[in-house]
Amino acid sequence: MSLIDAIIIGIVQGLTEFIPISSTAHMTLVGSMLGTMAKDNPELWTAIQGVFQLGTLVAVFVFFASDLRNILSEFINQNFAKRVSISEQSVNAKLGWYIAIGTIPILTIGYALKKQLTGSFTKDPTVIASTLISLALVLLLAEILSKRTRTLESITLKDSIIVGLSQCLALIPGSSRSGTTITAGLFLGMTRETAARFSFLLGIPAILLSGLASMYDIYKAKEIFVGLDVLPIVVGTIVSGIVGYASIAFLLKFLAKNSTMLFIVYRIVLGLVILWLSF
Repeated sequence: MSLIDAIIIGIVQGLTEFIPISSTAHMTLVGSMLGTMAKDNPELWTAIQGVFQLGTLVAVFVFFASDLRNILSEFINQNFAKRVSISEQSVNAKLGWYIAIGTIPILTIGYALKKQLTGSFTKDPTVIASTLISLALVLLLAEILSKRTRTLESITLKDSIIVGLSQCLALIPGSSRSGTTITAGLFLGMTRETAARFSFLLGIPAILLSGLASMYDIYKAKEIFVGLDVLPIVVGTIVSGIVGYASIAFLLKFLAKNSTMLFIVYRIVLGLVILWLSF
C-alpha cells in the first residue's frame, strides 16, 4: 500500500464510517480498485480496515469530548461514589449503562463469528451490493413509519438493547454500523439527530475493540503481514480521523433539517452498479 493509496482509503473511511452508506463496503471497493486488497489474504485487509477505524474513533472522542466526560463522570459518581439506584440516575449516568449493555451483542456475535467475518465472504461484491440495497429499503421504511419525536433523554434500556442488536447487522459488509443503528433508532421513534448521536456514542466501544483486535492480529500473525509498510497505515489512520470529524459534524447538522433519503438513493444506486459490474 502506497502513501497515496493510504490517504485515499483514509478519506473514504472517514467519509463513510458515520454516514449510513457502509464504510466497509466502500473501503473494500476502493481497496480492490487500487489493488491494495490482496484477494488471497482477506484477513490482512480486514485487519487494516480495523486499524483505520481507530482514526475515526479519535474523531468521536474529540467531537463528543464534553458528552463523554459528563457520561463517564456521572456514571462513576452515581454507581461507585453515591450508589444511586439506576432508576434515579441522571440521563448521562443511564447512558453509560445503555452504551455498555448495548455493546454486548456485537461483541458476543463478532467474537463468535470472527473467522467468517474476516474471510472472503465479507469481501464478496454481490454480498455487499445486496446488503446495500436491502438496508436502504429498510431505512426507507423506517423513515416512513417513524414518529421522530423522542430525544436522547427518553432512551431506555430496551432501546439500547434493540439498537445494540441492530448494530450486529453491521458485521455484514454493506450494512453500515451507523446505518443499522440509525434505522433502529428511527423505528423506535427517535428524531434523526438523536438516532445518529446515540449511534455514534454506542459505536465507541465496538470501534475501539475492533481496532485493538486488528492491531493484535497484525502483531500476532507477523508472517501474514510481512512487507507491510507501517507509515502509510499510520498516515491513513490520521487522515480518516480528520475526515471523520468533519463527517460527524456534517451528518448531525444535515439530519437536523433533512431526511436520510439522499443516503437511501445513493445506497440503491451504488448497489445496482456493483451488481451490474459483477454480472
